[in-house]
Amino acid sequence: MDGIATLADVESIEAAGLPADLPHSTYEMIRRGAGVDPAAPALSFFLTTDEHRKPQVWSYRSLMMGINRTANFFHQLGATKDTVIAFVLPNLPETHFVIWGGEATGIVFAINPLLEAPAIAELLNAAGASILVTLAPFPGTDLWPKVSSILGKLPSLKHLVLVNLADRVRGAKAPVARLLQKREEYRLHGLRGVRKAIPKALRVHDFGRCVLRQDGTRLSSGRVISPDDTSSYFCTGGTTGLPKIAVRRHRNEVANAWSAGRFLGDGIGPGKVAFCGLPLFHVNGVLVTGLLPFSRGAHVILGTPQGYRGPGLVQRFWEVIERHRVNFFSGVPTLYAGLLQVPIGSRDVSSLEYGLCGAAPMPIEVFRGFQQRTGIKILEGYGLTEATCVSSVNPPLGDRRIGSIGLRVPGQAMKAVLLDENGRYERDCADGEVGVLLVSGPNVFAGYREETQNKGLWIDCGDGRRWMNTGDLARRDGEGYFYLTGRKKELIIRGGHNIDPLSIEEPLHRHPAVEIAAAVGRPDAHAGEIPVAYVQLRSGASASEAELLEFLTREITERAALPKHVRIIEQMPLTAVGKIFKPALKHRETRETLEGALRAADVGILQITVADDKSRGLTVHVQLGINASPEAARQVLGKFPFPFTLNGKA
Repeated sequence: MDGIATLADVESIEAAGLPADLPHSTYEMIRRGAGVDPAAPALSFFLTTDEHRKPQVWSYRSLMMGINRTANFFHQLGATKDTVIAFVLPNLPETHFVIWGGEATGIVFAINPLLEAPAIAELLNAAGASILVTLAPFPGTDLWPKVSSILGKLPSLKHLVLVNLADRVRGAKAPVARLLQKREEYRLHGLRGVRKAIPKALRVHDFGRCVLRQDGTRLSSGRVISPDDTSSYFCTGGTTGLPKIAVRRHRNEVANAWSAGRFLGDGIGPGKVAFCGLPLFHVNGVLVTGLLPFSRGAHVILGTPQGYRGPGLVQRFWEVIERHRVNFFSGVPTLYAGLLQVPIGSRDVSSLEYGLCGAAPMPIEVFRGFQQRTGIKILEGYGLTEATCVSSVNPPLGDRRIGSIGLRVPGQAMKAVLLDENGRYERDCADGEVGVLLVSGPNVFAGYREETQNKGLWIDCGDGRRWMNTGDLARRDGEGYFYLTGRKKELIIRGGHNIDPLSIEEPLHRHPAVEIAAAVGRPDAHAGEIPVAYVQLRSGASASEAELLEFLTREITERAALPKHVRIIEQMPLTAVGKIFKPALKHRETRETLEGALRAADVGILQITVADDKSRGLTVHVQLGINASPEAARQVLGKFPFPFTLNGKA
């Protein structure tokens, strides 16, 4: 069976080098995948979980037709290879057409539709977007009110393209859906409809009608796409100050899809079915359950516009797997924790070969419990927007090591190094030694759009390679498996959503009563982490925690970044040189979380100690009460992603 089992397999693939005929663009890569069997199903979509048994289906022939028509429509609007085509959309077939048709024409910019209006405007202006694709008004959706409120604040925008959700409603409900859409438009804007809300200089287009007028057999632009042409922009981290926009090239996306495909081998290809429930504004949804399966002639099931958040989808997930004979899916730890609560019962899920997991560390108990109850392999991995998506994965055919992010993918170098106090390279780490994680290869992006944000990003190791500093701390074992031991960037990861602490701290520092503020992640068995803010007030000033939290609800545009708690303390912990010592705050949150979880499970404890281990990262030591059950304690602690000992024993 084709695929990776050991580091030697990775090195064997690399010895042969990248194929000489590797596609020059994502468009060409999908076109080749479509050529395997043009009549085979490429993309299926169901609008609601109740409709999953009879999805809408696009063959590879019709997928390519949709991509060509969308590209030709953008070309008709005047788009060139340097035109930024932004989309703020949920998971729809049209979203795929916009992504791949947009990359065949210009530069596609993915924006999270859950962001608030000011954040969306900031991103569109930072990227200089000329074309914006979003949802038309529709009952029960809040996207149009947000977008319409900022249209007068986007000087670079020339064209607004509206996707009508009623186009995805079928049968007898279709006329009713169109009537409801028109009624919603009238409710918001009167007889003039959306035109009333749009600046005069901005042209508005109906996506469904416009693309149907285009040629679906070829690219009318005649464009020859270079591997070094920019393909996409993706946001990364938080949105503090100037947004961090990652610039990616066609060769980055092609190389990563190829290397991930070689890693998974026969697990993805013709006849295989992948389920997509992660959002298409995120690189995982776009590459792992998009470009990768499309490039190899596999079938993608796109489930509900909200993905895994769709009503009833997680509760009926095993039914969906059984019905569509799904072979693999990709998710974050919180999804797997949720699925553990859903009995498989008599459902036949034998088609499932594995589930991919990334974005945050997988709790040990969730990992073990999921595999024991379902028999389904979890392949935990690691990736970054800046390295396209996939950097390392536990091998599908080899040893899957709990707590490890696996082996590096073919074609991408990866190592831990020691840097001096100025961020300069000193030496490579020995096996087992913790250092800063670097990656290098054709999948690594061009840099951030704002040049000042690239400071310290590239590391010269004296070997002629272009190494990128991931900002993460890691170690490698003797067999080539990597283990994350900390995040130098201090990102808070809430349900797979990266939150920059500065997006919480900067607004707090604008409050007149706040002298010092610090945000850290509090462990959470469901979300992985939730943000918590600590505040030291100015001398003589007064403010309550409730007042500060209310202040933040007005200041923070990213809902996921809103702290669960604001804690006022007398003295912020500081280092010897006066910097905030966040580990002390992190340890306090960890200790309180675990004490609460253990007591809720009636597990008596004498003491919990939280410490940082150089080789394993954050560790927990629990001294149990005399009559406490060690097994009950293990079940509770296993829901969290860090190593622990009970009464001195692992």
